[in-house]
Amino acid sequence: MSTLAIHNLHKSFSINRESKKVLDGISLTLADNEFVSIVGTSGCGKSTLLSIAAGLEDFEGGDVLVDGVPIQGPGTDRGVVFQAYTLLPWLTALGNVEFALKAAGHSAKDCRDIAREHLQLVNLSQFEGAYPNELSGGMKQRVAIARALSYRPKILLMDEPFGALDAMTRRQMQELLTEVWEAHRLTVMFVTHDVEEAVYLSDRIVVMGAGYIKDTVAVPLDRPRLEGACEGPPFSEIQRHVLGLIRQGSAAHA
Repeated sequence: MSTLAIHNLHKSFSINRESKKVLDGISLTLADNEFVSIVGTSGCGKSTLLSIAAGLEDFEGGDVLVDGVPIQGPGTDRGVVFQAYTLLPWLTALGNVEFALKAAGHSAKDCRDIAREHLQLVNLSQFEGAYPNELSGGMKQRVAIARALSYRPKILLMDEPFGALDAMTRRQMQELLTEVWEAHRLTVMFVTHDVEEAVYLSDRIVVMGAGYIKDTVAVPLDRPRLEGACEGPPFSEIQRHVLGLIRQGSAAHA
């Protein structure tokens, strides 16, 4: 069963009064509970594809469906997490999660209970009263993930969510995301420049060229992916293969 289906998607931007094709006939399906990463060089259309799936950008042609129903802009069936934390600075960690739930129509009591449940999920219960300027980068992103998960979306869309974090915090966040995904089993589209991250997290990796899909690579590594999962020949072979696909034609395009 496909949760997110994209068929023959076309998108152009106007640059200096000329139309530039950004997505050229993209077709992609994400199955129920599948974790799919999108990789490729800068400017290939990864983030545009994710923004369209989130309902944040329009497109010229094609279809984007969730459970067979065309999307009509943003919706609570899709949670979105960006690299920028997008937290409201005047609200506490708890308040930021409650804010999304209030917008979804939950009662005040339900907002408080659900927000606390999801802050506990990302190991931030003791910081529920902290404001964003009192939190580290990793903590802010955990609040953003808690907020995105709080209204129980079917699909989680993540655009370079750990790109601004240091290496140690980034690995901790990858492990946390894996634990959350394995516990809640939702469909994830994850955009990243980091091929090692994509292999560690994903069931499949979609490699994009300039506006099109070059190839899709399965990641048949055992789950759960424990400490040391990034070591050994199987992991390295997949990583090398994906890097090779990204490099194909990149020099000529540059």
